[in-house]
Amino acid sequence: MAVGVISSCKAEQKIPHRVACRAVGVSESWFYKWRDRAPTAREERRQRLVEEIEEVFHRSGGTYGSPKVFIELVRCGWRVSVNAVAKLMAELGLAGHEIRRRRSLTKPGKRPAAPDFVRRDFTAKEPGLVWVGDMAEIDTGEGKLYLATVIDLFSRRLLGYAMVERHDAELVVASLNMAAAIRGGDVRGAIMHTDRGSEYTSRRFRRACRRLGIVQSMGRVGSCSTTP
Repeated sequence: MAVGVISSCKAEQKIPHRVACRAVGVSESWFYKWRDRAPTAREERRQRLVEEIEEVFHRSGGTYGSPKVFIELVRCGWRVSVNAVAKLMAELGLAGHEIRRRRSLTKPGKRPAAPDFVRRDFTAKEPGLVWVGDMAEIDTGEGKLYLATVIDLFSRRLLGYAMVERHDAELVVASLNMAAAIRGGDVRGAIMHTDRGSEYTSRRFRRACRRLGIVQSMGRVGSCSTTP
């Protein structure tokens, strides 16, 4: 922002405000008006978010990229998108350096999987921040039934469920819709963590998550990551 540039020019390079204002194409009166005004609630929130991002990043030893910083923010109660975190980190010049791991010999399925934002940390500081979804096969005297569930990691409360005679994308979408309804419908920013089963990687389930503003997360191949 021009105000910050002009102020830094004065503080760091001893350039008079009048000269800096002329260089960036604003009037000196405009600069003083904006410099002396009280910050808006949005600007205060942005500043707090910037400070939180910097703290999480430096606490990680500079290894966390935007996805990991995002999940830490969500766990602390922030309602923010991973794209917004990535944009702010770019503005701040913060770039994570991932620790290289051995390549897995297990090949993922054909359908694309979501990133793993949970990393087997099945905790949350507030309700509605991180959910886990799973399916179970139930034998009955008249055949098999399939149960899909959605659990809030904060309270371990069962938010949504659905049961039918066949497992497909409609089953998991129905359990997700029930969970969203229980939470009042506004669940934007919540993380939905599942395995990489075909029901959860389906277009239908991805569309349902996008419609609700939910961020998908999936465990690694061969890892039963939805069991707290």
